Amino acid sequence: MKVIICGAGRVGYGIAERLSTEDNDVSVIDTSPSLIHAIRESLDVRGYVGHGAHPDILAQAGADQADMIIAVTLYDEVNMVACQVAHSLFNVPTKIARIRAQSYLHTHYSDLFSREHMPIDVIISPEIEVGQMVLRRIALPGANDAVRFSEDSVAMVAIECLEDCPVVNTPLEQLSDLFPDLTATVCGIWRNGNLIVPHSSDQLMTGDLAYVICDRNHVRRTLGLFGHEEPEATRIVISGGGNIGFFVARMIEERQPKTKIKIIEYNRDRAVSIADSLKRTVVLNGSSLDKQILVEADIQDADLMVALTNDDQVNILSSVMAKRLGCKSNLALINSPTFLDFTKSLGIDAHVNPRTVTISRILQHVRRGRILAVHSVQQGSAEVIEAQALETSPIVGKMLRDLDLPHGIRIGALYRDGKVLRPDGDSKIKTNDRVVLLASADSVRHVEQLFRVSLEFF
Repeated sequence: MKVIICGAGRVGYGIAERLSTEDNDVSVIDTSPSLIHAIRESLDVRGYVGHGAHPDILAQAGADQADMIIAVTLYDEVNMVACQVAHSLFNVPTKIARIRAQSYLHTHYSDLFSREHMPIDVIISPEIEVGQMVLRRIALPGANDAVRFSEDSVAMVAIECLEDCPVVNTPLEQLSDLFPDLTATVCGIWRNGNLIVPHSSDQLMTGDLAYVICDRNHVRRTLGLFGHEEPEATRIVISGGGNIGFFVARMIEERQPKTKIKIIEYNRDRAVSIADSLKRTVVLNGSSLDKQILVEADIQDADLMVALTNDDQVNILSSVMAKRLGCKSNLALINSPTFLDFTKSLGIDAHVNPRTVTISRILQHVRRGRILAVHSVQQGSAEVIEAQALETSPIVGKMLRDLDLPHGIRIGALYRDGKVLRPDGDSKIKTNDRVVLLASADSVRHVEQLFRVSLEFF
C-alpha cells in the first residue's frame, strides 16, 4: 500500500514507523526540515519538506499513485485542505484527517465532510478518543488498559498480577475448567519487557500484565478473579480544563450524577468558561502544582486524581503530589514515550498515551481485510483486533483445534447473533462471526490474510 502522511510529529512518526515495518510504501510531508531529516535517518520512508496541503508537494510525494492520505499535522485546516486537494486533484481513494476543534464536529455540521463538500472518509478527534479512554479507565479501577469491541459487548482489559493475585502459577487451561461460566480468555502476557502470546499450558507469574478478552458483563468478575476489587472513584479531581478535561467532566456529570468532581485550571478565562458550562463541577483557578490549590480541592479526601494538562511533567508531578497529600490513586495523560517506561517508579498508578490511542484508530482503517477495530498495546508490540469472518476465510467451519493458526495469534472471543462466546478447541467460526483476538506485531499480516475478501491466502 502506498501511503502519504502529512505531519511528522509524534503521531505521524508513530504511524510511519508502524507502516514502514510492514513493507508499505510510505512518504511523509512536514514543514520542519529537522523532523523530516530525523524521520529519513531512522525509518525506511521518503521525507519531503513542504506544506502538506500544497498540490506540488503532494505531487512530489506521489499522490497520483497513493492509496491513502493520513493528515495529522498540528492544524485542522491544513489536514482538511490536504484531504480535499488529494481528492480533487489526485483522486486518492482513502482520506483520513485528525481534527481537534470541536466546532467542526457538531452533529448539525456533519454534512460538511461528505463527498459532495469536503470529502474526508475518516475523521479522528484525539480529544474525544482520549476522553473516552480516560472514562473507561475511571469506570474500571484495577485495569491498566481497557477498550471495547463488537458493539461494546466484548472488552479487552489489561490486568497486573500483584503478589496476592489468586491466579498466578495456575495453567490457563485449568482456569477455564475452574470457571466454566466465565467468558474470559488470557490472550497476551507482558513479562519483563517482552510480549508473550500464551498457550493453554502456560501460567501467569507475579509482575505479569495479562491482556484478557472477555464478555463486557464479566469484566468486574474477571478483575476480582485477579485480586483487583478496587471501588469505583466517587470523588475525582481533574487537573486541566482543556478539551479533554472538560469532556471527561461533562460525561461524568451525565453518567455518574453521584460523583463529585473538581477541576483545577490554570487559565482564568478558560476556568470561567468551563465553570459556566458545567452544572455540578467545582472549578478552581490555579496550578495543580500548587499545594494550596490541591488542598483547596480536598485532594486529601479524593479517590482519584486525573491529570489531563498538555504538559507531561505537570501531569506527572501533580499526580505524585496528589498521592503524597492523601489521594488514593492517580491517572496521568503522558505524551512522551520517554516517560512511559518509568511511570511505576515515578509513582503513577495508571496512564493514558494519546499517541497510542490515535494510532490505534488510524490502524483500523489501514489494515487490509475485514478488520473492524484495532487497539495497539505496549507501543506496537501487539494489536487487539476485531475482524469479521467471511465465507471465503480459511478459518470458517473448522474446529479451532484443527486450525493451523500462525504463532503469535490467540483468539479471545467470538461475537455471534448478539452473544459473546468463549472459544475452545471444539468451537467453529461461522460466516459473519466477529472474532476478537490478540496478535503480536509480526503476526498482524497473517490476521489480514485470514480475513481478506479474496481467496489469495498465505
